[in-house]
Amino acid sequence: MVEDDRKIAILTREYLENYGLSVDWVADGEAALESAERPDYDVVVLDLMLPNTDGFEVCRSIRRRSHVPIIVVTARVEVADRVLGLELGADDYVTKPFSARELLARIHALVRRARGRAGPQALLSAGNLTLDVQSCTATLEGRELALTSYEFALLRALAEHAGRVLSRERLLDLAKGGADEVFDRSIDVRISRLRHKLGDDSRQPKLLKTIRGSGYMLVGDAK
Repeated sequence: MVEDDRKIAILTREYLENYGLSVDWVADGEAALESAERPDYDVVVLDLMLPNTDGFEVCRSIRRRSHVPIIVVTARVEVADRVLGLELGADDYVTKPFSARELLARIHALVRRARGRAGPQALLSAGNLTLDVQSCTATLEGRELALTSYEFALLRALAEHAGRVLSRERLLDLAKGGADEVFDRSIDVRISRLRHKLGDDSRQPKLLKTIRGSGYMLVGDAK
């Protein structure tokens, strides 16, 4: 947890630890970057307004080298700040003042997505796209895609329903893992980033189609 407000940090850590989580707390961006070198964290809870190095830069730096789920925490109310956090690779966000109970639910949801839930079908494929549900990895034409846990959850939902249109609401419901998504337009940001990683900005025909007024569809038959 990266939080410069000592009172908020202590209260939040105590609440999370009462529910069985182990929490390391640092108070600034530079310490966060040092701590993020450790590979054994399940989630990073990251305040955006930090001394020294701000949360946006920390988020960008962590995402360059790790797929660890990131929840950004911000007191800012501007939609642009929240969108920027998502564009830099955050998986979710909460706004201050926030409920520790809500934060706990979002942490659990991200961990479930990141760890995956391998069912009878551990591999999904649609055309040249293959998803390993157990390891939460996706490959396109043999090349592994660098996806966040939320992006993988979205892609999995699309692959499981390949060839069918999914509305924004249905996609959110399939991918959220039990946490409420309070900023439903963020789906457009996430889909845009996912489309870029699929190479749809240079690929013909596109793998991920926008069906105007209806939602999104992954092209191809699910296998």
